[in-house]
Amino acid sequence: RSSDLDIVLWACSEYFFYAEMEGIVNVRSWIKENKAFFLPPVCNKLMHSNQLKVMFVGGPNQRKDFHIEEGEELFFQLDGDMCLKIIENGKHRDIHIREGEIFLLPARIPHSPQRFTDTVGLVIERERLKSETDGLRYYVGESTGVLFEKWFYCEDLGTQLGPVIQTFLNSQQYKTGKPNPDELLKEDPFPFNTMTVMEPFNFKEWIDLHRNQINQNKTFNVFGDKFETEAVLYGPGRSDEINSEVDIWIWQLEGTSNVTLNGKTLILGMNDSLLIPKQSLYHWEREEGCISFYIKQDPARKRPYDEQ
Repeated sequence: RSSDLDIVLWACSEYFFYAEMEGIVNVRSWIKENKAFFLPPVCNKLMHSNQLKVMFVGGPNQRKDFHIEEGEELFFQLDGDMCLKIIENGKHRDIHIREGEIFLLPARIPHSPQRFTDTVGLVIERERLKSETDGLRYYVGESTGVLFEKWFYCEDLGTQLGPVIQTFLNSQQYKTGKPNPDELLKEDPFPFNTMTVMEPFNFKEWIDLHRNQINQNKTFNVFGDKFETEAVLYGPGRSDEINSEVDIWIWQLEGTSNVTLNGKTLILGMNDSLLIPKQSLYHWEREEGCISFYIKQDPARKRPYDEQ
């Protein structure tokens, strides 16, 4: 049986270690250099921790807690498979994200990531607005009855999660498996999302299927316009843009592109990535054969609760 300390460390592993990076970062080289962090008890390292949180997560872990947030999370499995347990419209559901698959989790859906040995996955989420609330819940057995919950403003989940879990492990609810109604909210801080989540899909196969459209139109939005996450594939072309109040992360999947940022030109080759900080003016040139993955999460695109 796992010790209580192991449970805390495993549960924190999605959020634990932070690393500020500047300039071009080759994703595969970075994962190889930081492979020790993807093993227990840490299982995680952040590549960027600014407005946009770009992290890579390994395993194995064991999670019983469900996290709830008002923003979205993007998942992409580079190596091996994972299982994302969610509560969808009041029912438990397992989302199996296999190697090479991509998945966007909508806002306000309880979720609990389960990761396995020798796996590495990308997770992207954003900084919280001051008006937003995060929650951590435990459920009674396999039901959706709430056993224990804590709601808080999330500044740094890596440091905030551990004390909440430890409080649960020391609670009567943990010992008895029975909730204390006096400690549960009478009403949730916000309505939970009622949409049916998408199925994960193989990203390379999807790119191959839409390659002609990407080359002809120069851009292709992976998830469409109904989410706050903008995940766009860029083909050959050029862009001049003033980045507003959110970060942009670019991942060069094929070919090359050049980004001029703060007067310095950076050349991105295959598997290179670059974080463009908010409020930056940049120029981006993409060569023939280029496919770049452009990601930003803008809370200004949040949909009203009654539209989800």
